[in-house]
Amino acid sequence: QGQARRGLAPPLIGGSPGNPPIKGGSFAGVMAARAPQRLECRPRAAPAAARTRRERRAQGRRMDSGRRGKHVWVGVAFVVALGAAVAGSVVMWSRGGGKGRGPGAGAPPDASAASAESATMAALGEGAVVREPVVAGRFYPGDSAELAADVDGYLAAAAERPLPGLRALVVPHAGYRYSGPTAGVGFRQLRGRTYRTVFVLAPSHHAAFRGVHVGEYAAYRTPLGLVRVAPAARAMLGVGPFVSVPEADLEEHALEVELPFLQRVLTEFSLVPLVYGAVDPVRVADALAPRIDADTLIVASSDLSHYLRYDAAVAMDRATLDAVVALDADRLGEETARGRAPIRTVIELARRLGWRAELLDYRNSGDTA
Repeated sequence: QGQARRGLAPPLIGGSPGNPPIKGGSFAGVMAARAPQRLECRPRAAPAAARTRRERRAQGRRMDSGRRGKHVWVGVAFVVALGAAVAGSVVMWSRGGGKGRGPGAGAPPDASAASAESATMAALGEGAVVREPVVAGRFYPGDSAELAADVDGYLAAAAERPLPGLRALVVPHAGYRYSGPTAGVGFRQLRGRTYRTVFVLAPSHHAAFRGVHVGEYAAYRTPLGLVRVAPAARAMLGVGPFVSVPEADLEEHALEVELPFLQRVLTEFSLVPLVYGAVDPVRVADALAPRIDADTLIVASSDLSHYLRYDAAVAMDRATLDAVVALDADRLGEETARGRAPIRTVIELARRLGWRAELLDYRNSGDTA
């Protein structure tokens, strides 16, 4: 900020006379309290670790192959099934049966959607607080008809798999231009199924805090309408790792981008919105396990590696996917997935409840954009 006031340029990263530098970059981290320091408005060399991260990102941006590994997205399904395993895949097994089929996809948005929203608001009662969309028009279309058409297109392009007893998904949370095809493969498996409650587990990209934030809104709005928050969500506050940190969800996209897909494939459900701060995933699984039944779906929101060349991204991600399908959380390193904690929670639940995993789709931005 001081540099901006005095007109000083920010430090340039990865530059050379023949190679224009990349200015700045983004990263996620934890902020610790320190004693106040006097700030001087002059460029300062970045720490070695930060330089390494930034140079790796700059390298990823400068790839000349056109297949940029800047972001990677994956769709993984966790299922419970009875009968023979699907050929060439791994399925989840359970002694209990899975949910049966229900109605198909949501209806096209029209005047009835507005009427339904009015009825929902009336049912929620006076003073109900609704969480408004913050990335509509950026991560996905802000117009309801365009959004419905985009989501339906991704769903239509995906094949349905024979996955009886589907219990959980790991799906991407980037802009639909990049991650929509893979998200469509995952959410396509929900079409025609019924769930009473959907837990969405998302990492925090903007707020640093301890625990898992539970959204206290009455509903979440998208251009497709309202998604009601389950009464069970508020009852979770103060239990185990669950806390209320309102700033955790003010600008968070990782949870919001999953909702339009859910609205198009499920006819009726209520939401338990969870945003992860610094927390032990095993502790979260301890608290969630008693709340899971045959009417519950778990959706873990996560991308994979960032800022690598295409081949390096694929190699790292394949190792990550092998670990997820093997339900081996210990093999998930710090930089393997942005939603590593939600994934680890799902793995822990899978191990306890006898689920197995099947990989549905894997792509990165070199493939989609």
